[in-house]
Amino acid sequence: MPTPPPLPLAGVTVVSVEQAVAAPYATRQLADLGARVVKVERPGGGDFARRYDTTVHGQASYFVWLNRSKESICLDLKSPEGRQILEELLAGADVFVQNLAPGAADRLGLDPEGLQARHPSLVPCRITGWGASGPWSDRKAYDLLAQCQTGLLSITGTPEEAVRSGISVADIAAGMYACSGVLTALYTRATTGRAPTVDVSLFEALAEWMGQPALYTEYGGTPPPRVGARHATIAPYGPFTTAEGKDVLLSVQNEREWAALCTVVLGTPRLAVDPRFATGPDRVAHREELEELVAGRLAGLGTEEALELLEKAGIAAAGVNSVPEFLDHPVLAERGRWRQIEVPGTASPVRALLPPADLGGVEAPMGPVPAAGEHTRRILASLGHSPQQIARLLAAGVAEADG
Repeated sequence: MPTPPPLPLAGVTVVSVEQAVAAPYATRQLADLGARVVKVERPGGGDFARRYDTTVHGQASYFVWLNRSKESICLDLKSPEGRQILEELLAGADVFVQNLAPGAADRLGLDPEGLQARHPSLVPCRITGWGASGPWSDRKAYDLLAQCQTGLLSITGTPEEAVRSGISVADIAAGMYACSGVLTALYTRATTGRAPTVDVSLFEALAEWMGQPALYTEYGGTPPPRVGARHATIAPYGPFTTAEGKDVLLSVQNEREWAALCTVVLGTPRLAVDPRFATGPDRVAHREELEELVAGRLAGLGTEEALELLEKAGIAAAGVNSVPEFLDHPVLAERGRWRQIEVPGTASPVRALLPPADLGGVEAPMGPVPAAGEHTRRILASLGHSPQQIARLLAAGVAEADG
């Protein structure tokens, strides 16, 4: 059997003083690529995301999702000895990631400039709420605040009510850009010898994702309306209910698809040249009449019959799934996307999806989720601390170990 290729980031060490979602998501992606990720947590419970809920065998669903394949050390970074141990870790690290509250990293001497003065080859990555500088740099930010300030909430929901996105989109966006920024910085260091700093804010990450509605609003004169599960600027693009009560979402993106929908599904080819529906903007302008026609036709069809006709017409369509239906999705099962990972406090593993970017011949390690301070003793020993020194640090509360 051939030896598998090394993981892409094998040999790269990431130290992260992280909490909640954005930074842990960035570092988990680095761990999925083979980096060693040392998660520095506070004594007395660690990352507060550990206590968001208890649904995964007593562990928080957010934490299990974001923290596989990491090592955990608990350090009191407010103590001189705790900061010294962190410096020892950073001396052997390639990347440092943090998303502490505004001003906290600077007070600990973990600002990018200071870090690079002491560790010139280190890539510092700072994740903030509103940017490291500017008028809001000292404000806290959470995901929903960024959704509000970027205008995302104003275009999400129904005409009657704005609705939060069902997932933490600002945190996820920031984590994605932090990960890609770190990878770019590592490449730059490898090719030029210079280790750039990486700065990402939740607000600006989500602002990038708001590019299309921003352009639509600035140059069209009005913002996209809130239209529930429908697309604000394309029609027909949304869910329609079949005779069995199942919602089927279909999407028509161009005139060719519109003509096919009219001919094959609606059975009224003349609609394809009806001036009310001739172009994309026309269909949006006459959305109510258009959707009434489509809804009336699908209401008379069974779900499978509707999907078969839509496929025959070359129209993208699918049923609107619940989360339980997603968990049993045949594409994930038949493509072998599920793995099992271990979580603290139970012998029962949990399911986790492989990362979505497949690298030929390489599979993410999918290691266990650590308990708070699970690796404290081992990490301290690897830094040269004797058993007696480790015992003293634990007794003094400078460090904390699981068990």
